[in-house]
Amino acid sequence: MTERTAETQSAPHKPLAGLVAVELGHSVAAPVAGHVLADLGATLIKIENPSGGDDARNWGPPFWHGASAMFQALNRNKFSAAIDLKDPGELAALHRFLVEETDIIVQNMRPGLVDKIGIGADALRAVNPRLIYCNLWAFGRTGPLKNRPGYDPLMQAFGGIMSITGEEGRPPVRVGPSIVDQGTGMWAVIGILSALHRRSETGEGSVVDTSLYETALSWIGTAAASFHASGEVPKRRGSEMSGLVPYKVYEAADGYILIAAGNDNLFRHLAEAVGHPEWLEDPVFATNPERVRNRDTVNGAVQKVIETRSRAEWQKVFDDASVPSAPLQTVDQVVEHAQTQALEICQQTPDGAMSLVGLPLSFDGVRPPLVSGPPKLGADSALILKNKDAAE
Repeated sequence: MTERTAETQSAPHKPLAGLVAVELGHSVAAPVAGHVLADLGATLIKIENPSGGDDARNWGPPFWHGASAMFQALNRNKFSAAIDLKDPGELAALHRFLVEETDIIVQNMRPGLVDKIGIGADALRAVNPRLIYCNLWAFGRTGPLKNRPGYDPLMQAFGGIMSITGEEGRPPVRVGPSIVDQGTGMWAVIGILSALHRRSETGEGSVVDTSLYETALSWIGTAAASFHASGEVPKRRGSEMSGLVPYKVYEAADGYILIAAGNDNLFRHLAEAVGHPEWLEDPVFATNPERVRNRDTVNGAVQKVIETRSRAEWQKVFDDASVPSAPLQTVDQVVEHAQTQALEICQQTPDGAMSLVGLPLSFDGVRPPLVSGPPKLGADSALILKNKDAAE
């Protein structure tokens, strides 16, 4: 298609090389799906509004080399085509490209728009039944709220995530990363890969549907199971889990450390490591169900011990005793940590201008590389508009 396309497809460990995907997307969810497909080797063409492009380009500060840092993080390895969907000729060129040259479409435009302008799943798959068309809805493809728009924080609130995040008695808090948006992008890719497998056997494409709301519901799956089992509405428990104790952040002399004694054997190691083997003879501490019933007592006892020494001291003690634990790190500490560096997951753009987190996947020990940085708006419009004259 272009020199950059050939470079992308010839890069090693690109299982989706040779496939062409189009992202009719904006913000986070569809761009996440698109960036995963692109990192895995698909030629990914992002369709943007010529007037400003993806809204996320302006979600800042901070801005980084011409766009927001968020946009840059989610749009690596892509091409950008600025297409005016209100221009009949440009829309016809896009339609032709989608029908004749595209394997996968990912879209999260406002409900009803793609059908209205003739590039919805039904219209395109009627002409190209091999096409895999993935819709990322806000509330889902059906139901009383199907036509409502949505964003990540709305779904964290409406989908119950905020009700179990944070601490009781304090205002609700949003989970920092956009887990609903990013999770929806991941579910989209899982659906697309499944549809590709089916197509390889049957020759038929598929319509894949996922949504922010369904993703939010999947994240509260264990909390919903707890509610159905007990009839009790789950509460906010800060850094804890409802069914395990001790399993939370404790404050050491110089900061926070998380201890995860996930079973009775690990608790035995913990009690011995902190110099309190007598806890093992106390019925309050004896089993995890009893520790959960006496959560405040157990946590108070552990906190009283942990606050006497530094995190580094406790980390060595717990490592020696095989007790799962970790200090609470800030983003700069995470990025600079030797383990992060060893994984080489922070990848440089070819020009060295940006460092972006790569896919958390490797193939035969090799992580998919960062072939190209995020695209300038409309840099690759000719890939679509080459069909404009023919389409008209």
